[in-house]
Amino acid sequence: MDERAAAGSSVESVFREERGRLLASLVRRFGDLDLAEEVTSEAIEAALVHWPVDGVPARPGAWLMTTARRRAVDRLRRDQAYAARLAVLQVEADRADPAPPADALADLPDERLQLFFTCTHPALADEDRAALTLRCLAGLTTPEVARAFLVPTATMAQRIVRAKKKIRQARIPFRVPGADELPDRLPGVLGVIYSIFTEGYAASSGPDLQRPDLAEEAIRLARILRRLLPAEREVAGLLALMLLIHARRDARTGPGGELVLLDDQDRGDWDRAAIAEGAALVVVALTGGPPGVYGVQAAIAALHDEAADVATTDWPQVVALYDVLLALAPSPVVALNRAVAVAMRDGPEAGLTLLDGLAGEPRLRGYHPYAVARADLLQRLGRYPEAAAAYRAALETVGTDSEREHLRRRLDEVERSG
Repeated sequence: MDERAAAGSSVESVFREERGRLLASLVRRFGDLDLAEEVTSEAIEAALVHWPVDGVPARPGAWLMTTARRRAVDRLRRDQAYAARLAVLQVEADRADPAPPADALADLPDERLQLFFTCTHPALADEDRAALTLRCLAGLTTPEVARAFLVPTATMAQRIVRAKKKIRQARIPFRVPGADELPDRLPGVLGVIYSIFTEGYAASSGPDLQRPDLAEEAIRLARILRRLLPAEREVAGLLALMLLIHARRDARTGPGGELVLLDDQDRGDWDRAAIAEGAALVVVALTGGPPGVYGVQAAIAALHDEAADVATTDWPQVVALYDVLLALAPSPVVALNRAVAVAMRDGPEAGLTLLDGLAGEPRLRGYHPYAVARADLLQRLGRYPEAAAAYRAALETVGTDSEREHLRRRLDEVERSG
């Protein structure tokens, strides 16, 4: 690998780790998300120019931060009108939003979490603020964010632009919310953290099935929230859910990175300490009031993790929990997962009937897990030509190389059988 390639690899690694912190710090300092994004990109470009010549600095994140701050200051000095506008916005923000009380989250130990809360301002639509936070602060690409919401990439790009425009027009301040605002903002923050985890657990594109750095970052952020908000049961539920799923990470891929299905995983490779911690948190999440969305999902994950194998999993209880989840948060993805559980409880024909009932759901168009689930049930029923067609449909939209290779193998199986 030449020096420029090595430097590029270093920049990419640092960028993944530092981008959120860098943006959060710059937004808190300058109060402008667009400016923060622009100078962050300029700092990365500068690193690609200088690091191959001067070497990768001992503290690359600090180098990027210093460079970005200098670029921001230079830009403000050149554009006096822009600087004046920011000053007016800051004065108005201080008048409209006084400093939060001491018992608020002003002492959050991670600047990204602080900014996650500021970007869940009620003036923004739910879908817009979640999209903005995932794209700009969590560092997911626009296609990755679009996948999380089951919408086209172009639609998601419009949402992100709309959210930024709303922040400018409504002069929304970047600040940590007060304690009285947390109940309304916490669900949005939890949703963002879980979306980061989801992209880490099942990447939307690229050569690898998993991105452990994202999954572990989401767990780290959830642990901070758990320490700060110990009475919030859904925080416990989210942390439990992520621990219980992430516990299987080492068994989900083979030596060559190939996908290993749940049926075929070596459960001896599962992280038993994480499973024990997650199971204990499930009890916390489901005790003391009505169940929450994350607590119920965590309970489902616990049933999978505590079973000796797929055959002995308590599928009636899994279906019952999906019934609860559908009542709490109805969605086509929950209905899809419930249909798969019904197939395990009552047989593939019953599951396929439910899946076919979802065929007209627009949010499942292009969602390859739906086509994969249909293909699997059709294959189990011996309906090989239909199964082959479903596998081909899944191959058209699957994102990662490991999943693509798995589907090709399954397609070969049904074509030989048919």
